[in-house]
Amino acid sequence: MSSIKHVAIYGKGGIGKSCTASNVAAACAEEGHKVLVVGCDPKSDSSITLVGRRIPTMMDLILRGGEIAEKDVVFQGYRGVKCIEVGGPEPGVGCAGRGIIVAIDFLRKVSKAMEEVDLVLYDVPGDIVCGGFSAPIRKGLVSQAYIITSGEYMPLYAGNNICKGLLRLNTPLAGVICNSREAAGGREREIVEKFALELKSRLVAFIPKDPIVQQCERRAVTVIEGAPDSKIADVYRTLAKEIMSGASPQIPVPLSDERLMELSRD
Repeated sequence: MSSIKHVAIYGKGGIGKSCTASNVAAACAEEGHKVLVVGCDPKSDSSITLVGRRIPTMMDLILRGGEIAEKDVVFQGYRGVKCIEVGGPEPGVGCAGRGIIVAIDFLRKVSKAMEEVDLVLYDVPGDIVCGGFSAPIRKGLVSQAYIITSGEYMPLYAGNNICKGLLRLNTPLAGVICNSREAAGGREREIVEKFALELKSRLVAFIPKDPIVQQCERRAVTVIEGAPDSKIADVYRTLAKEIMSGASPQIPVPLSDERLMELSRD
């Protein structure tokens, strides 16, 4: 059995998946791990802070036709992190999830990147109740998932729906990450901890809101590269160690809609 870890970070759009994934990848690479980041968001922004620029997407190149080589789709970023961006279909046309499967199958034909790393990290947008975005799991690409949320109702609702999908697909949840929005009157950590516990999981990281993150994003670098001595960089390093440790993931037990509403009001 392969020892390569295949991990997906799921959550509501705009909750900070790409920022978290890129900083975790950078922190893992800093520790000497070989990492591949697979950007599954049609916005194709998962790798910008690792590579320093927007890279071509696999779907764009495939649709354009012609011969495609590894160098056209696999780009090396900070500390040797390999990056690919799947991209997506034209707005209103096709299924982005189906595009993920097509792109990964194509990648395997032109590159051995997925076989030459210790960690494959999938940055997956949206809500897994869309059959398309469950594609990495259905295809057998992902063995465990992390959910990223804040203490606000809508990210918690999206996270709970993702857990319903994970339960249906018999896929374990490795943990919940809180990317703080300084919500819930200072009780954000408490709410997300309760949420994680009621899912039969645990809070594995609390990422405080810090202007350094946005400052580094504007410079197109990760916090690990752009502010390596900052406290927030150490938060990402601790999360990276957690992800590489592979601590006992469990099939989640989603909350009822009524309980989720109560939790967000508690």
